[in-house]
Amino acid sequence: MSTQVNQLAKADAFKGSRIKQDKETIVFNIIGYTLLTFVSLICLIPFWLIVAGSFTDELEIISKGFQFFPNTLSFEAYKSVFSTPEQIYRAYGVTIGVTIAGSLLGIFLTSMAGYVLSRKDFAMRNGISFFIYFTTLFSGGLIPWYILMTKNLGLKDSYWALILPPLLSAWNIILMRSFMKSIPESIVESAKIDGAGDFKIYQRLILPLSTPGLATIGLFLALGYWNDWFNANMFITSDSKYPLQFLLYKILSSAAVLQTNNGAYLAANVVPPTETLKMAVAVVATGPIILLYPFVQRYFVKGLTVGAVKG
Repeated sequence: MSTQVNQLAKADAFKGSRIKQDKETIVFNIIGYTLLTFVSLICLIPFWLIVAGSFTDELEIISKGFQFFPNTLSFEAYKSVFSTPEQIYRAYGVTIGVTIAGSLLGIFLTSMAGYVLSRKDFAMRNGISFFIYFTTLFSGGLIPWYILMTKNLGLKDSYWALILPPLLSAWNIILMRSFMKSIPESIVESAKIDGAGDFKIYQRLILPLSTPGLATIGLFLALGYWNDWFNANMFITSDSKYPLQFLLYKILSSAAVLQTNNGAYLAANVVPPTETLKMAVAVVATGPIILLYPFVQRYFVKGLTVGAVKG
């Protein structure tokens, strides 16, 4: 009888503790979601101002500044951006092609380097890892790099001049190495016992298990290629090979020249879109790449937490 009473008392105590924990969890979730929603709205305000500013009349921005909702809807900034639509579409094609080709090739080479450096049976892994890390401390300089790309490799005015510079990153290789080191060594050993070679192990086992790391590296590479304009400024001379960011940079430079003649335009009550053009360029440049993030977001956080202390 006493045993049953004790069991009932323990069950009641456990039930009460569980109810208390459930209430605490609910309160914590409410506070957490409220704060996260508030922070997210704060982060969205600059983006909304950019979008609203791109549709605002230039005179309204000059007189009243940027507003959340424009009083006068204007498409002049987008008309200026797409004044030569075939050039914009061609630049989009160049950027998309370079981004896809560079990201896929970069993922392949980075993952192979990470796999080799994560193998304990590779005797030179520590030395090579040090040399890769050493490149993050010192740079060869801009002039030797330009001579290497143009004179030695002959990549002046070539698409490869847009693909090769961001292709491999020491940070990405180290991140991939750390991720692949977390894969149990027993998987590789069992595959070797079954007669699998190194490349088959890498292709059939390591790559499927490294999806979060690959998605993270792919996102870094895609953002780097999409936002790159400096390499085009250095190496590209043909208008047909301009990527999107460099073309938009040239459009903004042209708008800056027009801004020096604002006095003549103001006399006619007409102002060329300069401030609104900056907002429209930002929307055109960042819009497509934002759509990529939701597809890799679930892998992105897991890939960044590689090597974190686990409880």
